[in-house]
Amino acid sequence: MEQRSFSALSLHPAILKALTEEGYQHATDIQSRAIPEVLKGRDLLAIAQTGTGKTAAFSLPMLHRLHHQPSGGGRQLRALILTPTRELALQAV
Repeated sequence: MEQRSFSALSLHPAILKALTEEGYQHATDIQSRAIPEVLKGRDLLAIAQTGTGKTAAFSLPMLHRLHHQPSGGGRQLRALILTPTRELALQAV
């Protein structure tokens, strides 16, 4: 699969700005495939090697959706990330 820019994935401008500031311009293969599906609200099971960007593949569309949903004020749970191990939990935050 050819490289896709993050801007081609229709993410919120603030997310695109942050990605650019951190030096990320192109999505990895797993991100290019997963982000559009997650943005459509579809369930997804993705398998890829370590270091290929799986965390960003689910967290970027999650942040996009959170930005578009009003918080309703106060402190309420808006997203939950479950991991099978403490090690993976530390990587996901």
